[in-house]
Amino acid sequence: MPDYNALPLPAFYQSLHQQGLITRLLEICRDEDLSSGTDAGDVTSRCFVPGYIRASASVVIRKPATVSGLASAAELLHLFECDADVKLHAADGDTVAAGTTVATLSGRLRDILSVERTLLNMVGRLSGIATLTARYVAAAKAAPGSRAAILDTRKTTPGLRHLEKYAVRCGGGQCHRMGLYDAVLIKDNHIAGLDAGIRADLGVAPDQFNLNLAQEVRRAVKTARDNAPRQGYQFIELEVDRIEQLEAVLAAEGGNACGVNIILLDNMSPELLAKAVAMRDVSRVPVLLEASGGVNLETVGAIAATGVDRISVGGLTHQATSVDVGLDMP
Repeated sequence: MPDYNALPLPAFYQSLHQQGLITRLLEICRDEDLSSGTDAGDVTSRCFVPGYIRASASVVIRKPATVSGLASAAELLHLFECDADVKLHAADGDTVAAGTTVATLSGRLRDILSVERTLLNMVGRLSGIATLTARYVAAAKAAPGSRAAILDTRKTTPGLRHLEKYAVRCGGGQCHRMGLYDAVLIKDNHIAGLDAGIRADLGVAPDQFNLNLAQEVRRAVKTARDNAPRQGYQFIELEVDRIEQLEAVLAAEGGNACGVNIILLDNMSPELLAKAVAMRDVSRVPVLLEASGGVNLETVGAIAATGVDRISVGGLTHQATSVDVGLDMP
């Protein structure tokens, strides 16, 4: 499995593109505007604009932003069968001022108008994510003693995940797992469901059975590694929501946190996070600590200052506001 966060942005985009989902998404974007299986297309432009008219138009960012989405522009024009070319004046990941022209479209006016809204929607949405991510990255970096990377989550718009995670990278953040297939993350509901299931099998009350978390995690890690695909996993991670759970895993036999690479500390206060970091450091167990839950621009600095290695933020994608992008004719 490639290390997505080690790839430069162009290589990262290509790695995502090779999986085929980006092209499928862009085809859906085309079909929802031009209609699938018909020759209707852009009926307004076809009725009003003569086919011989050619023009040039500028894609303009209206407010300061970190740009994302330009990598898809050429393919989008191709899928729309546009008799037009795109020239980029900025690169994804660039921070630009209000009024910056990031691309120019040149060609048949009908075709430029047909792709206009889809292109602006894409650049606006992804630039909004990149811009918000850049703010989180800056806030975490400014915290005293911070070493925390900012990561996304799977709280993405259905169908847009690859492009939204690409936008996070454009903003200086890092990608968590892409999906359920490329990393192991044992979450609270896995633990609670296993606990309840075993109790039901045994026919005992909650106070008559205590799940041995370290034992079950070690079993799951062994199963995962024994059955890993050839390319392996990005990581194996365990979520805990109580400091006692962290203590049990750090103290487990073997001194390797039961084989997990990362422990996710869910919805813990900065005070508890700092305690968790101190426990990990004293134990000398080689495991990364990730904070998640209740993270926003007001709290991310205090969380980063606790010394955690990673902070995952669902809001990077599900709370981002699209950047205002326009298409200007001369």
